[in-house]
Order: sequence, then structure tokens, then C-alpha cells
Amino acid sequence: MPPLTPMMQQYVETKEQYKDCILLYRLGDFYEMFFEDALIASKVLEITLTGKDCGQAEKAPMCGIPHHAVDSYLNKLIDKGYKAAICEQVEDPKTAKGIVKREVIRIVTPGTNLNIQSLDETKNNYLMCLFYMDDCFGISVADISTGDYYMTEVDSDKKVMDEITKYSPAEILCNDYFPMCGMNLDDIGEKMHISVSMLESWYSDEALCRQKLKDHFHVSSLEGLGLSDYPTGTIAAGMLLQYLYETQKNALPQMTKITPYQTERFMVLDTATRRNLELLETLREKQKRGSLLWVLDKTKTAMGARLLRTCIEQPFLQKELIERRLESIEELNNDVITRDEIREYLNAIYDLERLMSKISYKSANPRDLIAFKNSLSMIPPIRYLLRNMTTPDMKEIYEAMDTLEDIAETIEKSIEDEPPISIKEGGIIKTGYHEAVDKYRHAKTEGKQWLAQMEQTERENTGIKNLRIKYNKVFGYYLEVTNSYKDLVPETWTRKQTMANAERYITPELKELEDVILGAEEKLFSLEYDLFAMIRDQIGGEVKRIQQTAKALAKTDVYASLAYVAERNHYVRPKINEDGIIDIKGGRHPVVEHMIPNDAFVPNDTCLDNHERRISIITGPNMAGKSTYMRQTALIVLMAQMGSFVPAAEADIGISDRIFTRVGASDDLASGQSTFMVEMNEVANILRNATKNSLLILDEIGRGTSTFDGLSIAWAVVEHISDCGKLGAKTLFATHYHELTELEGRLPGVHNYCIAVKEQGDDIIFLRKIIQGGADQSYGIQVAKLAGIPSSVIERAKEIASQLSDADIASKAREIAIEEPNRMVHAPEAVPEDSAVGPDHLVIAQIAALDLGRLTPLEAINLLYQYQDELKKR
Repeated sequence: MPPLTPMMQQYVETKEQYKDCILLYRLGDFYEMFFEDALIASKVLEITLTGKDCGQAEKAPMCGIPHHAVDSYLNKLIDKGYKAAICEQVEDPKTAKGIVKREVIRIVTPGTNLNIQSLDETKNNYLMCLFYMDDCFGISVADISTGDYYMTEVDSDKKVMDEITKYSPAEILCNDYFPMCGMNLDDIGEKMHISVSMLESWYSDEALCRQKLKDHFHVSSLEGLGLSDYPTGTIAAGMLLQYLYETQKNALPQMTKITPYQTERFMVLDTATRRNLELLETLREKQKRGSLLWVLDKTKTAMGARLLRTCIEQPFLQKELIERRLESIEELNNDVITRDEIREYLNAIYDLERLMSKISYKSANPRDLIAFKNSLSMIPPIRYLLRNMTTPDMKEIYEAMDTLEDIAETIEKSIEDEPPISIKEGGIIKTGYHEAVDKYRHAKTEGKQWLAQMEQTERENTGIKNLRIKYNKVFGYYLEVTNSYKDLVPETWTRKQTMANAERYITPELKELEDVILGAEEKLFSLEYDLFAMIRDQIGGEVKRIQQTAKALAKTDVYASLAYVAERNHYVRPKINEDGIIDIKGGRHPVVEHMIPNDAFVPNDTCLDNHERRISIITGPNMAGKSTYMRQTALIVLMAQMGSFVPAAEADIGISDRIFTRVGASDDLASGQSTFMVEMNEVANILRNATKNSLLILDEIGRGTSTFDGLSIAWAVVEHISDCGKLGAKTLFATHYHELTELEGRLPGVHNYCIAVKEQGDDIIFLRKIIQGGADQSYGIQVAKLAGIPSSVIERAKEIASQLSDADIASKAREIAIEEPNRMVHAPEAVPEDSAVGPDHLVIAQIAALDLGRLTPLEAINLLYQYQDELKKR
């Protein structure tokens, strides 16, 4: 096979080092891709596939993108889960001998994308690293666009999944031993649209990881970083850092600190709960509007928006931290004028965290620095307004906030107020900042006057009235004469180029002037670039000060936003207790009340505790508001624990370690799971992971199967939850099984509630009010009528309903409740075949003897089918 051309040989050698990346190879003004990369990129980017002579018989497949538009194309590749290696020319083509030297200067992956235009400014772009060894999981997370860097460790794959759900990373890395833990990261990545990569074994070498962390943070021991209690977490953090060094090819100056944390510090919210409560996006449209975030997010900065999202996703479990945030919000609302003035200043502040990362990466342009300066000019008045704040958090913010006036002054003195985007074409540095810049600029300006004078003089000397002195990059300066005046051109002029209707000439005087002008311009542009780079690096050296101030501004923004929302929406400061009491007076759903016109939302009370009022069984028709009522209770608890005021007349909130929700019906057909199986999986997760300090929101348990099976499962679930020896969690349990109302007074802590309705003949009016007592019917036919079901169907449904009665099931349910109210028998006892008990009652007696609390849902279903078969045979 003939050898490749020298350039293609260089490409192949570079590609060999980055086999898992699409290699973007710089050629002139384009990034080119060849061979397999070209075939992939041409499809993904929808660009033309061509060929290039590579020295062999067949041309190499090739496609390319303009270098100035690389970001938009990169985003498309990254969105599809590809990695891209940027290969640049690293020497001047004018001075290069042979092939211009090229090197990969950066690898872009989903978790390391720094293009601000492609990132959601209100959301962090996290990279997560997981390390598994000896039944322990180390977890590290970083956002290189902001410098955030966290680390922890957990002891189960369930907790790992909780962290993945919490951070929603764009990319996950793991060690080569990780699959042994049983988690299928590829499936998780596919479902959650996360890129997953397994790192080679050397990445997880403990000594290497520890040394990398010490080198990066310039410390001799990891104890000073607070990592000594997290051995596996330290390895995960070291792996992540090494990966960033490998891909970013720089010193990562924006990563100034690592924050270890304990997962027990925050409330855990699983995927189902986040989805069902619509914390960040709506269930169906996946939009921000209609979510809790939409209601609470009145932040003015991108930094504040990201922090508020984190606050919603990570409610506190410590009363002290909750109270500190509530105190700050109250203080801001006690001085509304100051609060609103602070918000006014915040409105003019750009994303300092991500601008700082651009500065650290040396990719910030002059306009970025002007935006930076304008943002910094807002900090002194904000800090002045905070000076008299008295709450602990506001004092901390004041102390942490640096006015950064020296940095703003440096930019003010040096950079033009309206500079170009380009950093290599001058116009960046202000006159008066640097003597040499002024000197070259003066020469360049005078040179233009000299050109104008020469043009006028030559017109007069030659009589060529339309003579022009022009310039282009190929020929430099030249005299242009149209063909109609060609005869007047002096013999001393030298022809340089012939055009269709004109001739171009050069003279010794013009050439001399060109050297002066272009020499000054070239030197000016080069000096301006060097000065700009120096100023940018000077600002980059202050990264710690700037990041600390950015965090203080973000916190100020979040507190001011929550205070503003509380005042505008008539929220109240909740009391926080550690006694497990949830007592809400006049509670409202924070989102639904905004969707209902004319303040028509009906408030409701909630009272739950760990003793006499553990479980509320809520009955009533569909559309009456059961789900809204239960969700609003969960949201009020969550808002209180994130340190926000809440939509209620009064609220006394006991701290919940977790909130679980099982709401609605959905299939997971891709993995072969029916609606009922999805429901049972979620119920199993709740029963196995909830504690007595959890809050459970359960809606229509058992509705995905037959009435008898569903009622039995729902009944058993309520019994299990009510038993303090097994669970004893605070629970709102909505159901259409009115038979469950028999449990009030028979199971400890169970109380009945229903949604009030008003009947008018065959029609009903929903009053949206929760009252004590149980409903005796679901009004399903009336709701069907409201939905517009044809009248013939409605009438037939009434006829069938009168023939099909649940009386048998209801009476048997009452028998079970009366005969075995506490159901302490562990296993079903055999009943003699010759017993006087009838066949049907024999089965009922067996059911009554079951200890359902010790059965899995699957075992319970199998037993029910067994009993059903027995009845059919008889």
C-alpha cells in the first residue's frame, strides 16, 4: 500500500492517540475530519462529505467546518454523546519548516463543554465520577464552567442512584471494576440521556489520585482539604481531576476548592418524587412553566438561578440551617425598599462564574471583560446596602462579598468601552494606557493622512482625476487607474496588476509609506493583543476572590427572590419542629393557585403526626382535588425545609427525612413493565426505604389490577404503614376503595377524610374542601358525564351500576376489620376441609390469617390468584 502523504500521516498519528474522539484537525480556516470521523460527522452535522487525496489509491472521506463557527457544530456532536478533540496549529505557518506542527489543545465532552451559548445558564453542567470498591462507592461531581467541585461516599447502589438523580450529570465516569456492583450505568445513561464512560484502571490508582489532588491544591496533606474521612470518595475525586487534566490540557485554575459533604445532610428526593411533585419541570410538557421552580424563581442572575435550583433539589434536614435561611428572608421583607434596590443592582450582573471560567481558559474576548467590569461596578452599592443586615447568613454574605474595585479599575483604565470581539485586529486598548500603543496608533493615523495627501498630489501631477490609493492583503497599497486614464500614467510607475477596467501600480514613495504604515499597524495589533492577554491573566490570578464574591451574590439573589415571592404570594414563615408534627392551616398549592383565575383556589388544612394522626385515608371523586391536596402538603413541607416561606395561613412543619410519592399511572413498556408493575415497583421502593420520619404521598394504590386484588394490596399497605414496629410513617393515602374507611378506629393512627361534593340531581359540584369522614361513592358516572361521555353510554352505565354492587366486597371487608382488626397472625393456618365454615368463608378466613406485612407484593398477588382459583374450582 502506498504511503500516506506527510500531512495525512500527521493526522493518522494524532488520531491514534484519541481513538474515542472525533478529531477536528485544523487546516487553514477550517477544521477537517477524515476517514471514519468524516462519515460520522457528515451525518450528525448534516454537512457535505467529500474526498481528499491521501497518497493512496482511493481518496480519504473528508468533511469540514469553518473555524469561526466551530462552537455550534461542536454542540451538535456533544449533544449526540460524542467526544471531540480540537487539534490546532501550534506554530506559525510562515516560519514552519515542512508540515506545520499540530497538537490537540482540548477534548470536549458532554461534561466538559464550556460554550456558554450552548449551556443552560440556570442549570449546572455536571461531570460525575463513580468509584466502586469493597461495597463502598466514592462519588465526585464537578462543573468546570463554574468551578464547583464536590465529593462524598455512600454504601449502597440505591444511594448512588439518589446522587445521580440529584445532580443529573451530563456525563458519568466510572472505574473498570464498577460493573461488579450490579448497577447498569449504560441503561441509566440511556434513560436519563447521560453519556457514560469507563476509565482505564490506572485512573483509579489510589496513590496517583491522592498525589493529583495534593498537586492541584498545593497541599502536603489531604487532611487540610477535609478528605481524610472519605477514602473511596478521595479516589473518585482524584479520578475526576485526572480526567479533566487529560481533556482540558490546562491547570484548571477555576477549580480552587473541593467540598466534601455527607448525603445525610439533605433530604433525599427520588426520581418519582421529583417527577410527581413537578419540582423543576412539568410532568407532561417537560417545561419550567407550571413547576415549583417557575413559581419560586424570580432571581436576577444566572448564578442565583442555579443556586435556587440546588436549594429546591436539596432541602435541609437540620433545623438550624432552615431557621437561618428563614431569618434572612424575613429580614429582607422587613426592609422591602432595600430588598428591591438590591434586586435592581443584581439585574445588571452577568454570569461571573462562567465568565471567570472563560478568563481562566484564556478564551474571554474584550467584550467579555467589559461585561465583567460592568458587573463588578454593581457590587459596591449591593455591599453597602447589606452593611446593616443583622441575621447570621446576611452577615456572612456581607463579609464574603469583595467589592473587587481594583479589578474593575484595571479594566476601566485599559480596555476600550466598545471593543471589537476579535483580539488580533486592534482597537482594544485605550489611548493613554500604554506609551508604545499610543506611538504606533499615532503613526498609523498619520499614515492615513499621508496617503490622502499623496493621492491628492498624484492627481494634480498626472491629471488623473479618479486616481485612488487602495489596499488589500495580497498586494498591500497600490494606485488604481481606470483604463480611460491609462495613457496619463508616468513611466516611473510600476504595473502591479491588470484588472478588467483598471490597472494597479506601485511607486517607490508609496512602497516606503506602506512599510511605515503597515509596520506600525502590525506592531500595534501585536502589542494590543499582548497587553490584553496580560490583563486577562492578571484578572485570572484573582479567581478565588471573584468566585467567593460570585457565591455571595448568588446567595443574595436567592434570598431576595424567595423574599419577593413570599411577599407577592402572601406566604408565611413556617415554624420548624423536630417532633414529627405537620400542622398546616389554610394550605395552598403554590403552582395551582397561580393557574386558577380570580383567587378561586380553596385552601385546606393538614394535620399529621407520629402518633394519633399518622395516616389520612382520603376518599372522594376524581377531579375533586385529592391529588392537588396531597401534593400541596408535600410541597409545603419541602419549601419549609429548603428555608422558604410557604403558601398557608399558618404552618408548623416537622422535619421529614424523605418525601415519597406514588401518584398516577404510567407504563414502562420499553423494559416490559405494565402500569401495575411500575406501581408495585414504586410501592416496594417506598415500603423498603421509608422511615417513621418520612412523608408518604400515596394515590390510588392497587387500581392497576382487579378490584379484589387491588383492595387487598391497598389494605395491606395501609396496615404495614400504620404499624410503628414496621414503618409508622406520616401518610396521605387517597383511594377509591371506600372499604378502607373501615380501618379508622381499628388501626392506630388512621383517620378518614374526604373531598366535599354537592349533589344536584344527577350532577355534582366539587367544593374542593377536605372534611373529616369517608365518602361512600366515587361519583364516577357523574364525572364521566362532565367529561362529555355520550348520554346513551351514561344511561347504560347507570343500569349496569345498579346491577353490579360492591356490597359483597364491602361486607367482607367489614368482617375482616371486625374479626382481625390488628391482624397479628404471621402465616395462614390450614382450615380443615370438613369445617362447618362455607367454602367462600373458608378462603376469607385464610386471607384474614395472613401477615401481609411480611409478604412481598408479588407473594401477595400469587396468594390471591391461588385463592381465586380455589373459589372457581369449588
